[in-house]
Amino acid sequence: MKIAVLPGDGIGKEIIVEAQRVLLALDLGIAMEEAPVGGTAYEACGEPLPKSTLDLCKSADAILFGAVGDPRFDAIPRDKRPEQAILGLRKELGLFANLRPATVFPELADASSLRPEVVAGLDILILRELTGDIYFGQPRGIHKVESGPFAGHREGFDTMRYSEPEVRRIAQVGFEAARKRGRKLCSVDKANVLETSQLWREVVTQMGKDYPDVELSHMYVDNAAMQLVRNPKQFDVIVTGNMFGDILSDEASMLTGSIGMLPSASMDERGKGLYEPIHGSAPDIAGKGVANPLATILSVAMMLRYSLDRLAAADRVEAAVKKVLATGLRTPDIFQPGTRKVGTREMGEAVIAAL
Repeated sequence: MKIAVLPGDGIGKEIIVEAQRVLLALDLGIAMEEAPVGGTAYEACGEPLPKSTLDLCKSADAILFGAVGDPRFDAIPRDKRPEQAILGLRKELGLFANLRPATVFPELADASSLRPEVVAGLDILILRELTGDIYFGQPRGIHKVESGPFAGHREGFDTMRYSEPEVRRIAQVGFEAARKRGRKLCSVDKANVLETSQLWREVVTQMGKDYPDVELSHMYVDNAAMQLVRNPKQFDVIVTGNMFGDILSDEASMLTGSIGMLPSASMDERGKGLYEPIHGSAPDIAGKGVANPLATILSVAMMLRYSLDRLAAADRVEAAVKKVLATGLRTPDIFQPGTRKVGTREMGEAVIAAL
């Protein structure tokens, strides 16, 4: 098996190293090949997603991704910015289903911004559609308004769109995931305002008839945002569109105590996936050795489970992370009085020792 390793920018390089060391410690005979992506790739060859990197990802069995983004590139043309790399990979590889679990480890219940009794035992899965919606819809751009009350001024515009097949395939992933968990699926939309969401709700409702064993509910996105804070444990699996999923999954991450703890998987129709932490490149702490590598290490566990069919190895990685947290080791983002603060490398070494 071959893994494409894309460290990217900022703390991506630091956290990916620890994830690679965990993979090597498992001794599964997995080959790893690195390639540049994001701002690092732009500096090297003028493109955030070079053809050689894309070709490597297409030939690999799975992709381990760090993070992209750097404020130094904010002023360059949009199609050259680091973030275009991850958008390009999703589109070129057909990675339409983004799985973002939000699980509260017992040792971190006190680290949540909510009361421990509200989040204790939380285990939800947010399923975000990745290749449609307003991020990819056309037309889009910035132009000068020709008429009306704002004539002569610039106007930005984007297009929110979804086709029936796109909604159907992500809904199917949601129903199937719910079947393997608590058999509850909540579809989140804004059908009271948006035609796109009206179509979304209609298609999901129709599909629900094929899954009588799964309890289907619908919720407007603003209410879902509120309910995630008020009573998050009411949810099992949430399925939603690209933009709503982007926002809700980041909100859910803070229920767990730190965005540095959450892994993710972006899957195609055949189960090949790109695995990454959801926290981004965090340029403000890059190079300081304090980034939390656990989300990336847990992404490795998801990769082993969903793309490489190494279930026992995935269980071992997750058990090692739990064991390390039980010993009281904490990176700064999850540090609390009474625990011991460690850096990126020391946390990675602790996971390997626990393996």
